[in-house]
Amino acid sequence: MALANGKRTFFKASYPLPQGSAVIWSMKAEERAYRELEPLIAPWAPKFLGSFERDGWLVLLLEDLGPRSVPPWSAGKARVAARSYARFHKRTLGRRLPRWLSRTQHANFGGYWGLLAERGELHEVAALAKRRADEAAEWIAVALPVLRDLERGLARARRPFALLHFDTRSDNIRITKGRLRIFDWPYPSVGPAEFDVTAFAQSVAVEGGPSPERVLEWYEEVLPLRAGVVDASLAGISGFFADRARRPPAAGLPRIRSFQRRQLKSCLAWAARRFDLPEPRWLAAVAD
Repeated sequence: MALANGKRTFFKASYPLPQGSAVIWSMKAEERAYRELEPLIAPWAPKFLGSFERDGWLVLLLEDLGPRSVPPWSAGKARVAARSYARFHKRTLGRRLPRWLSRTQHANFGGYWGLLAERGELHEVAALAKRRADEAAEWIAVALPVLRDLERGLARARRPFALLHFDTRSDNIRITKGRLRIFDWPYPSVGPAEFDVTAFAQSVAVEGGPSPERVLEWYEEVLPLRAGVVDASLAGISGFFADRARRPPAAGLPRIRSFQRRQLKSCLAWAARRFDLPEPRWLAAVAD
């Protein structure tokens, strides 16, 4: 962080890695988003002040949005965030958006439960419950047909679509002056607003905030949601976390599996309530 023209500026830099690396690709994608989407993402995104490359580093200069706002979540903060997020989506809903943005990124989440079943990997998800693995396997067997059917709905989701951030969670946001501010933009795409807000709502609950149902209620004070697309999004997102949570630790990311297990628990508890499934009591045995 530094001062530029009397204002606080945030520096975001990649490590000096080969040009083909995932880190460089991500930073380049984010730079393009800030440069080309500014009329659509302002004032929710920080102001883009420029960029430069030197000795293998790519540096983005952004408006400093201040210290972390959440967690902890309060009902007031969650309501402000949800309503502001709805205004962000409403800005572009049904509008013509740049052709270079993916129109299928959300649909890629529509097959995780099916793949886990076809590859015989559901027992690895049940094994997360350790001593209650048999109970988890029984629950998954009951829920699987429902979740597989619903997740397919992501590929069938119809317009109107909006600009999606696709990674909105507490470490990518600030809440200031009654508005949600969103940074980290390597994955913008075009798709159903329901996908973005469903992912966001479960992440609020993971961190001890209001229930995802409450977050959606606040969002709908500004922008109505299509129940069927929320259902498909929740099924697809829960399948993604089921696939990720069962995996071994990720090199260089020691906390990611723990967070993904917490997100899986949040999603499946919500799915059980929303889809009238048996209560997944076995989730209590899944370690964070």
